[in-house]
Amino acid sequence: MAWVTPETTEEDRERIIGPGGGLRVHAVEYGWLERMRTAELYAYRLDARDFRSFGSPPNAHVAEQEVRPLGPAERVGDLFELYEEADIQLRVLPTLLPFWDQVITTTLGFSGIRLRNARPAPVAPAVSGASAALA
Repeated sequence: MAWVTPETTEEDRERIIGPGGGLRVHAVEYGWLERMRTAELYAYRLDARDFRSFGSPPNAHVAEQEVRPLGPAERVGDLFELYEEADIQLRVLPTLLPFWDQVITTTLGFSGIRLRNARPAPVAPAVSGASAALA
């Protein structure tokens, strides 16, 4: 995922998020679409006072003791509807890696989780002398 920060340049926003794309983009591989569509996701509400920021710059919140939910889990609902309501662009790609390689070179804020599970980027075929002459 990538999002606009106060430091983000207009060039980076246009290049990665795109015109009319809002302030945030999340990317997923095609292989995950059905799982996103059918997932039954639940959220637990937790007291923020039990957590501290982690990382430099802070990119997570952690608790160092057991934390109990403030109430029962709540069903989140349709993920695609929630993306639309939150005005977050969802980009679907064959593999995340080429997108990720571009995002990390920008002034956007970004986060990548479980990228080790991404499909490998396609390898361009070698160009032989005859093929190169035709190109």
